[in-house]
Amino acid sequence: MSEWRKTTWGEVATLEYGKALRAYGNGTGDVRVYGTNGPVGWTDIRQAEGPGVIIGRKGAYRGVHYSPKDFWVIDTAFYLRPVESINLRWAYYALVNQDINSLDSGSAIPSTSRADFYALSVAIPPLAEQDAIVEVLGALDDKIEINERVATTAEDLTLVISSAERWQDRVRLDEVCLLRKDQVTPRDITEAVVDHYSLPAFDARRTPERVSPETIKSGKFSVMEPAVLLSKLNPNIPRVWNVAPASGVPSLASTEFLVLSPRGAVTTHELWAVTRQQPFLDGLASRVTGTSKSHQRVRPAEVMEAEVVDPRQFGETGAQIRSLCGRAALARRESQTLITLRDTLLPQLMSGRIRVKDAEKIVEDAT
Repeated sequence: MSEWRKTTWGEVATLEYGKALRAYGNGTGDVRVYGTNGPVGWTDIRQAEGPGVIIGRKGAYRGVHYSPKDFWVIDTAFYLRPVESINLRWAYYALVNQDINSLDSGSAIPSTSRADFYALSVAIPPLAEQDAIVEVLGALDDKIEINERVATTAEDLTLVISSAERWQDRVRLDEVCLLRKDQVTPRDITEAVVDHYSLPAFDARRTPERVSPETIKSGKFSVMEPAVLLSKLNPNIPRVWNVAPASGVPSLASTEFLVLSPRGAVTTHELWAVTRQQPFLDGLASRVTGTSKSHQRVRPAEVMEAEVVDPRQFGETGAQIRSLCGRAALARRESQTLITLRDTLLPQLMSGRIRVKDAEKIVEDAT
């Protein structure tokens, strides 16, 4: 730690403004487009060469993101341009370890100013140690990314083999599942932690947040058995979650979800496969109510009356669906273990409280 240099980010790097860009949401290029909360689309032109670090500029939550390849940043974010030789992936981990959201310019919309960022202190190890830290944390993140690709591929295959084009029979949703409405008040829960299935948790990594029930302020649905959680908020955004509650830990779901429990021989895997189909979600989106595009909801009764592919006709294909969904769930469970390990090691490594060799041994023992 004695060789680490204490300085400020303003001595190490400059922040470059992102630029407005059209038609990136449905873009087909191979250059990632980033906004204040992360990837938002694709384009075929680059603003900067990778690797790069993107820092949210506007919004209540301003994330820090790493791009290994060329990228474009829209005007709600900055990107980091070093003025001395540093490992940019190390810079990403260093910034993740700092509370960027505490920086606020005082404008009507919470914002990060360049002046506030430049004044933020940072301790920088020698470049060789930066590289070693990145090797440890990067290996974990790379494995997490591989697991996500495995899970996504398995789910994509599931949707193909259960698609409406392949199966003729249709059925009302309420014929193949029940709508569970059991609610609990988190403050009445005596256990130390709960698994919270929230919309942000789904959007992040489709893994529940394990938190103290005291941190949850409003009533939630109780999830006591495997279920499919279907978002009634903005159903045009495909938030359909195949969940299996952990043993011994209470599971709570946001009331923005409908908790669907399969009937008879249907499992949550087949139920997920038919409710995640885009034509079904498009049909729900056509029934929404609400004047604001960001807060449109579909009525639970209309969801249950909607038609889906009848999963009872799948036969042997059902076994394939169950296998693929099981593979996706296993990959995400492994990722959650790796995320916990990474999040434990990151502040220790970035502060110099733990040596890289010790961290390597911990990772080796855990994986």
